[in-house]
Amino acid sequence: MAVAISVEELYGIFEATPASQNILLVGNHGIGKSRIVEDYFTSRGMKVTALFLGQMSDPGDLIGLPRLNEETGKTDFMPPYWFPTDGVPIVLFLDELNRARPEMLQTVMDLVLNRKLAGRKLPEGSRIISAVNAGEQYQVGELDPALVSRFNIYTLRPTVQDWLTWAKRSELDERVIKFISTHPDKLDSRFDPSADSLDKSPDRRAWERVSNVLKGVKSPEPVHAKLVAGIIGALVASSLFDSFKESTVTGKDVVEKYPEVAGSVEAFSIESFPMLNDEILGYIDSLSAHKKKFTDQYAANLLSYLNWVKDQRRDAYAYFINAFMSGKYKKALAAITKSTPELIVEFNQFVINI
Repeated sequence: MAVAISVEELYGIFEATPASQNILLVGNHGIGKSRIVEDYFTSRGMKVTALFLGQMSDPGDLIGLPRLNEETGKTDFMPPYWFPTDGVPIVLFLDELNRARPEMLQTVMDLVLNRKLAGRKLPEGSRIISAVNAGEQYQVGELDPALVSRFNIYTLRPTVQDWLTWAKRSELDERVIKFISTHPDKLDSRFDPSADSLDKSPDRRAWERVSNVLKGVKSPEPVHAKLVAGIIGALVASSLFDSFKESTVTGKDVVEKYPEVAGSVEAFSIESFPMLNDEILGYIDSLSAHKKKFTDQYAANLLSYLNWVKDQRRDAYAYFINAFMSGKYKKALAAITKSTPELIVEFNQFVINI
């Protein structure tokens, strides 16, 4: 079995792998293999050309169509639409490799070994990356061992945190991000061989579609629930819409006006506090960027919140301390340490007594 890696580890592999070596990513559908490849290399100024081999029915789709060269009297091939003719290296992403017809795979053989198609060479520095779905739930074919040997192979298993980091950066709907933060088991479906093939279940690609549906909708209506159920399945959609009934107190609210929202915070389920704690620290961390200061009132509100959490939700209190000391929120750490040094003593004592 191929070695399993996270998205962060894949970034490191992209960085360390010579361009002359090919990479094959194995993973379930909907985890974002193509998106990860495109985002990484596009951010580094390289063009990513994706070819869906499972949709190609003839080698001519890949190598171009033959024509008679009237000067030589011989047949050559017109370059296909995607082939780079400007000499600039590209990332050629061959998706659905194990769905390709056998005659297509024979063409791929020469491409991945010699970087050539019909005698035409890819620009120096070009990369070839491929992706496959693997498992008995997929209608795919076996790959020739000779072809497989030409790839470095990795099983991509993105973590929940990988997705949350991407979702925040991509500004997905906050309610979706919060739901996955508190229900990480709902991010990806688990294959059930007894399930009907048309039963819907969630995957990372589906959650992006859910976000697109809900973004800008302040008060979702029954039609939205039906719509979302068609994307992630009825059970998970029901759980998502139930979570909307919980008060939407933010980290900013706790810092700026905790006495006003204390009652709502006290009604939170324990699963909601990790996200809230991260929001609190994230908001304090961002104050300087918004030309604000961590005022005495903000510090007092934070102390009131933490005193309640310490007494009533010790697990959430421990999570706050862990996040605070992780080094992720450096500006928040500095601001809290300066304004409420007694908290640091209390945090250290709490850790010692665990």
